[in-house]
Amino acid sequence: MSVVDSPVGWVNKHIRNYIESDGEKGHEWRSGVYTLLLTTIGRKSGQPRRTALIYQPHGDAYVVVASNGGSSDHPAWYKNLVANPTVQVRVGSEEFTATARTASGDERAKLWKLMNEVWPDYDGYQRKTDREIPVVVLDKA
Repeated sequence: MSVVDSPVGWVNKHIRNYIESDGEKGHEWRSGVYTLLLTTIGRKSGQPRRTALIYQPHGDAYVVVASNGGSSDHPAWYKNLVANPTVQVRVGSEEFTATARTASGDERAKLWKLMNEVWPDYDGYQRKTDREIPVVVLDKA
C-alpha cells in the first residue's frame, strides 16, 4: 500500500525533498530546527499517512508536538497514532518503527519546555486554543 503524504502543499514538497535526498534536504528545515517524517496508519482509511514534524531527541526517543498551529482540533496524524500507536519514523536517512505515547504531568511539562526552546511559537499556539496541545514521545520499538 502506498503512503499518502500530507495534503498541505509546502509540507508535501518538504516530504518529497526529504525522501528524494535521503534526508540531506529537509532534515534541517531552518537553521537549528530539525524535522522527522512520521508515518501513521489512517484510523478510518487504514492507509499509511506521512507528515513532517519538528522534533527533539530525548534520550533514545524523539519528541514531537501535536500543535496543529493552535487549531481547536488535534491534527489528523495525532488522532491516527492514538488509534494505532505503532508508527514509522524517519530521521535523516535512518528509518525505524516506534511506539507513540502522549506525555502527561511532569514529563509533559519538561518536554514542552524542551520543544519550546527549539520552536517558541508552540507557546503562542497553546494560547490560541482551549485544548491542551499534546506532546508525543516516539520510543524506538
